[in-house]
Amino acid sequence: MQTEAIGSIPRPPALIEAIAEFQCGRISDTALQTQFEAALQDTIEQFAETGSPIITDGEQSKPSFVTYPLSGLNSLAPDGVVIPFADGHTRQLPRLTKGPFKYSVHAGQFTRAARAYTSMPIKQAVISASALSLLYPATPLADYSREDFLADLIREAESDIRGALKEGAKVVQIDFTEARLSLKLDPSGGLLRSFIDLNNQVLDRFTAKEREQIGVHVCPGSDRDSPHSADVDYVGLIPELFQLQTGRFYLQMASEKDKQRAFHAVKNVLKANQLVFIGVIDPIDPVVETSEQARDRILEAAAVLPIDQLGTTDDCGFSPFADDISTARETAFRKIRARVQGTAQAVQQLA
Repeated sequence: MQTEAIGSIPRPPALIEAIAEFQCGRISDTALQTQFEAALQDTIEQFAETGSPIITDGEQSKPSFVTYPLSGLNSLAPDGVVIPFADGHTRQLPRLTKGPFKYSVHAGQFTRAARAYTSMPIKQAVISASALSLLYPATPLADYSREDFLADLIREAESDIRGALKEGAKVVQIDFTEARLSLKLDPSGGLLRSFIDLNNQVLDRFTAKEREQIGVHVCPGSDRDSPHSADVDYVGLIPELFQLQTGRFYLQMASEKDKQRAFHAVKNVLKANQLVFIGVIDPIDPVVETSEQARDRILEAAAVLPIDQLGTTDDCGFSPFADDISTARETAFRKIRARVQGTAQAVQQLA
């Protein structure tokens, strides 16, 4: 039974402090890069110690899981779409001010940097085209139509995935956390269907064999221990979600209130060539799960879903935004270790 992390790991305090110091102009870029490299190496070493069969870079040098392609672009304004979270805090995306649109940073460079410190299989997270489609303003840009923007975006999103695969990523995970949120913004499902269509235009550029290495992650958000769309009915999302032309799905489930209903919804739409990774660890919960708790959550899923198509994961990343310090770094790795050990225990019991 395969088991994988979602991606982000809380940054070390020294790195968070260095980022703040750099933004204030008090340290050099070279000093900041030294901290990034130290955090990356430590993340990889700690990942290996958990027993994880595949690791991530922990997104240590990303400002956030969504905005990493935008670093350094001069065609953005700060007043874009606002994402509200349940505890009242918000995150705001930038707004595109002119075209053409290009990524300034591609995920392959993170894969390459991680490869310098390990020979283990690497999983690389990338942001969805649908999330970045929110950059385009409601009032069309005079010299750059939305259609032209989407064409550029699809091409860049494809390049982002291909670059990570070329640099040696065994798996590329598309973060599609706006999926559940879209049903909150538009309960009719029209926005969600447009997101699915856009992401499929990216996936259609890959062969069936390549799509076996590409997965999609959904969750109700996880920032500062707060979700943005946990109150949206999961069963309203799942049938549309599985219209995505990909071979791997990573689903938040540990924190889901009605797991059985969600499992049966997945069973009804799961295709024979797809793997579904069920979240058995809740990053928002400060209590570290035991391996036995993870095992029992797996067995609950295995009672409904085909065992040969079942994998395990965490509900969300532990720190999707670089400045999120709500979860301790040590806690994240203890939770990951519980998932890895719980998965082994579940396999033994199922056998």
